[in-house]
Amino acid sequence: MKIKMILPALTEAKSPYWRPVKYSLFPPLGLATLAAYCDADDEVDLQDEHVEKLVTDDQPDLVIIQVYITNAFKAYRLADHYRAKGCYVCLGGLHVTSLPDEAMPHADSIFIGPGEDTFPAFLKDFRNKCARKVYHNSARSIEQVPPIRRDLIKRQLYLVPNSIVVTRGCPHHCDFCYKDAFFEGGRSFYTQRVDAAVAEIDRLPGRHLYFLDDHLLGNQKFSTALFEGMKGMQRVFQGASTVDAILRGNLIEKAAEAGMRSVFIGFETLSNSNLSQSNKKQNLGKDYGQAIRRLHDLGIMINGSFVFGLDDDDKDVFKKTVDWAVKSGLTTATFHILTPYPGTRLYQQMQKDGRLLHQEWDRYDTRQVVYKTVGLTAEELKAGYDWAYRSFYSWKNIWKASAQHDVLKHRVKHFTYAGGWKKFEPLWNFIIKTKGLNNMLPVLEAILSKVPNGSKNKNTLTPFPAIA
Repeated sequence: MKIKMILPALTEAKSPYWRPVKYSLFPPLGLATLAAYCDADDEVDLQDEHVEKLVTDDQPDLVIIQVYITNAFKAYRLADHYRAKGCYVCLGGLHVTSLPDEAMPHADSIFIGPGEDTFPAFLKDFRNKCARKVYHNSARSIEQVPPIRRDLIKRQLYLVPNSIVVTRGCPHHCDFCYKDAFFEGGRSFYTQRVDAAVAEIDRLPGRHLYFLDDHLLGNQKFSTALFEGMKGMQRVFQGASTVDAILRGNLIEKAAEAGMRSVFIGFETLSNSNLSQSNKKQNLGKDYGQAIRRLHDLGIMINGSFVFGLDDDDKDVFKKTVDWAVKSGLTTATFHILTPYPGTRLYQQMQKDGRLLHQEWDRYDTRQVVYKTVGLTAEELKAGYDWAYRSFYSWKNIWKASAQHDVLKHRVKHFTYAGGWKKFEPLWNFIIKTKGLNNMLPVLEAILSKVPNGSKNKNTLTPFPAIA
């Protein structure tokens, strides 16, 4: 059987105002994970439009399309195209789970929620010619997931081809989180078997790993065993965590010993009121400064995430946030305009209050205002968001942030990583177009190599909350 799996590009990934390298960092694993359930004699083709041009003049027996909010309309057009050819088309993913009634007219079958149980059930039904219109996830376990079909991934097209996922979901439930609805009705956070996770890591070539997990440190027992199993493997890796997990116990030290060199943290806001309104309970009362010092003392770089446009924000929020991030020595920062994704409690509340401006999903990309704001005008919010990026990544602030570290090598590492990531766009574009992105991996690994601090960080970070 010929099976075509497609990840359409997010609309913003093809915009001239966005950075191509951001969408060529690592291969998404959702479709490659499902492909592992196909039969050995199935002919499977997996295409990621972020790194390659889609081929649509073929006629496979089965087409599987993964749908996110800003690729939804494109996904529907692709689905309609293949159905008109007589192909059987399935749609799944976050957006389909959030709005199944919208997706259903474009598909022969749709999948609601995670696919580890629904996709193999569908394949069995499809081969027996009795496939159902809707498949609802019921089992929440990845303990018996077969090895990912990495042979289908075009490794040479990504900067970091060794992406990996060892958990599903997140133990927290922030009101604006897109993925919370995906796990509704069952366990929202669960892990792989430690031995299976370590075995998967051991199979991956090279040194660098990129954990795509929403919260790599979310289960202390699992993470402790995972990091213990990784000791001695000489890996360097990046992952995501929360402030409270970094402050609790010695798990972050174990992560650093196993090779963690960069961590993504959702600070989101420096306002207690905004944290409460967003149900971001895990950040309330936590000392951001202490967490940052702990990471810097371990030689771990920080990518901080912030959301603008929460109801407690005013005109000063942009400068205060950027100044705090620079003074705190964050290596990189990711800023977002608050976006009410379908299926989230934020969306439901804004819909109830009549605050949604439209449902043009292509524009729900966290860089455009799609709701009626409070405290800031839409123009002020958009202008402040744009200014925050320009200011944080100015050469002046890159230098000031890197200067927060005591050790010269750590300053150089910070400056090189932040500057290289954001200030050499023409070079990145040239490397991508000439298909040489993967050749830059040794450079990234060298930058991520451990730099011992040798002494405590000199800066006196403003403890949370910096803005009240």
